[in-house]
Amino acid sequence: MEMAAVTRDGKNGGVPEWRVTVPEGASVTLEHEACLAARAWAWMVSCVVVLGEKVSGFAKRIWKIGADDPRRAVHGLKVGLALALVSVFYYTRPLYDGVGGAAMWAIMTVVVIFEYTVGGCVYKGFNRAAATVSAGAIALGVHWIAANAGHEYEPFIRSGSVFLLASMATFSRFIPTVKARFDYGVTIFILTYSLVAVSGYRVEALLAMAQQRVCTIGIGVFMCLSVCVLICPVWAGQELHRLTVRNMDKLAGAVEACVEDYFAEQADGKQQPPSAGADGYKCVLNSKASEDSQANLARWEPAHGRFGFRHPYEQYKNVGAAMRHCAYCVEALSGCVRSEIQAPEHVKRHLADGCTTVAARCARVLGEAASSVSAMTTSWSLEFAVADMNTAVQELQSDLRELPSKLAEESPATVIDAVQLFTVTSLLIEVSTRVEGVVDAVDTLASLAGFRSADAKPEASETETKAINPDSDEEAH
Repeated sequence: MEMAAVTRDGKNGGVPEWRVTVPEGASVTLEHEACLAARAWAWMVSCVVVLGEKVSGFAKRIWKIGADDPRRAVHGLKVGLALALVSVFYYTRPLYDGVGGAAMWAIMTVVVIFEYTVGGCVYKGFNRAAATVSAGAIALGVHWIAANAGHEYEPFIRSGSVFLLASMATFSRFIPTVKARFDYGVTIFILTYSLVAVSGYRVEALLAMAQQRVCTIGIGVFMCLSVCVLICPVWAGQELHRLTVRNMDKLAGAVEACVEDYFAEQADGKQQPPSAGADGYKCVLNSKASEDSQANLARWEPAHGRFGFRHPYEQYKNVGAAMRHCAYCVEALSGCVRSEIQAPEHVKRHLADGCTTVAARCARVLGEAASSVSAMTTSWSLEFAVADMNTAVQELQSDLRELPSKLAEESPATVIDAVQLFTVTSLLIEVSTRVEGVVDAVDTLASLAGFRSADAKPEASETETKAINPDSDEEAH
């Protein structure tokens, strides 16, 4: 028996075939089916592996989201619980007979008003309830007027009222106060009034229908508020409070990290990568929308903990504005630090100690302010930190005034090389000035919110007093 490989150009695209000759002289042709099957199997395995990697990566991202803040997973469970409780009115015959087919409105209410924070839930619940009641009352009044006007004028009265009220309500959304507090309610008002006015033209028992819808919407609002407030509540006021503290800490780290990066020794003349905390100012610059939203929602929340009914949530926005005013200057400082044109190392040494000291004192002031806001207390340590910062700034300004004469003694060209160092130093001094603005905003917040005094250790206070005025004891004796 003989075996030979034969290639046929006109068949199978030039794929080699095996010809086997048997003793009787007949020939049999065998294809490379094993090779094709192996390729198909490898392709299927690779697809499964890629799909498994994508599913695994997606699952890890989902797990990380829940692990970073477990309250997000709890929020999902709370929404499911609220829907399950409301659905009882639809599945149970006695309750269903009490509210009729309008039980579906309770489920819709839970879906549209349940929010992550208590303030958001109260905001939407109050707006939906108030808008539904007011729109239903106006619609009933218009329905009575249209019914008594006769069939000829009834369509025009209904259409005219829809046009007029919808136009006025939509225009009111451009008013800043309405936009901030009642935007959702205006939308619900337009929707409810239009539905009741249009459906009332064909429905005889309009009053009963309106009553059922108001009752079911009230049930949905009550279920949402009960679950949101009683089970692991998330308060918008506390979220705003924590956000302010985090931003202050990040801003403190950014100031110190930028200055340390600028005066760090460069290896082989190459600029070192920025430190981990050097970009913390970006979080401060990007937090305005979150601060405004949380401050608006926090005003709807009931008193909880140390956050009373009249807690000055608006002042948190002023503190955030002061921090952003400082962060803009830190951003300019970061741009100088990462610039490709740098001052020579021997020039930087003249102001390295003074700049790093001022940066450390600025970071300390911001850290003390963050601790004060976090604990909702006032302490003399913040004022001492501000005094130390001002002292360091004055010393740096003195060194800065003496620097041109020192550089001129070395070489006239060195003064030109130090231009960027002058810029960085001036920006750092401006940062210290804006840090004082943050402290002033924090002091105003402490005054309005009634922060308690943290000087609970009289011995520590006396020690600090002696450090400031050591002759006080002698004078007392």
